[in-house]
Amino acid sequence: MPVLYLLNSRRSTRRLFIAIVVAMACRDARSGGSPRASGALELRDDFGQVVRLAAAPRRIVSLNPATTELLFALGAGDRVVGRTQYDLWPDSARLVPSIGAGMQPNLEAILGRHPDLVVMYASGSDRGAAERLTAAGVATAAFRIDRIADFARVTMLLGQMIGDSVRARTVVDSVTGTLERVRHATQSLPRPSVFLHAWEKPLMTLGGGSFISELVTVAGGRNIYDSLPAPSPVVTLEDVLRRNPDIILVSPIERKNMLQSDRWRALPAVRKGRVLAYDTNLVARPSVKLGEAAVSLAHLFHPGVLP
Repeated sequence: MPVLYLLNSRRSTRRLFIAIVVAMACRDARSGGSPRASGALELRDDFGQVVRLAAAPRRIVSLNPATTELLFALGAGDRVVGRTQYDLWPDSARLVPSIGAGMQPNLEAILGRHPDLVVMYASGSDRGAAERLTAAGVATAAFRIDRIADFARVTMLLGQMIGDSVRARTVVDSVTGTLERVRHATQSLPRPSVFLHAWEKPLMTLGGGSFISELVTVAGGRNIYDSLPAPSPVVTLEDVLRRNPDIILVSPIERKNMLQSDRWRALPAVRKGRVLAYDTNLVARPSVKLGEAAVSLAHLFHPGVLP
């Protein structure tokens, strides 16, 4: 989302930044959704399918941790009647019955919750599940939330669906405002190069197609693989060595393993102890915690730059 990086003056910039992001989100929401005088809504999801709602849904099954968290933030938590086993935030979401996995979900378990709306991640492998739910008479909306801009767009669309666009705009304002504050605080600082360790075998990183790569930029770092468009490309240790990152960003579990690994000690950053563990619970969800995630990364890259 380039507007994150193009604005300069602090107070006026923040107002302009928020106005632009909200305007983009509202524009995208308007282009995707078509409310009717009767209270019905028609919109197109990220599968390109038309989703029709005769009225604001009262029973929602959410198959994506990001959309579950968003629905609670939008005040619709009491309407969520089903979630996946991974939807654990906020804490009150744990009280909602789990239907199991979100990818290739259990359709019988979903239908058993009697939803009038299912919200899912727009994975190609789940297009068939979305079509079967629609054929069963259940409105089903599939969205991809892979980038920061997707967060704003989908938040506004969810706001339209539940009938509270005003609260959706407030959530977008809050998150994008925090992102801009972090960006402004770090924009003039030296940018350490960062390797984002995602998986060990095969060795995977987070590329430019991931919102986490965007967060690294906002927080004042530079992802050494930000030029790769895929969200999680496979790389080689030899290429990581060649790029010689200043910082290795890993999960808390992997940090100890990496520091003790003879294989990884070939990297200067590992020998210098520049292996930093980030809060995966906070950073790994492209939802209402995006601003806080950027703050946490800025604390790692530039200690003391933010209160």
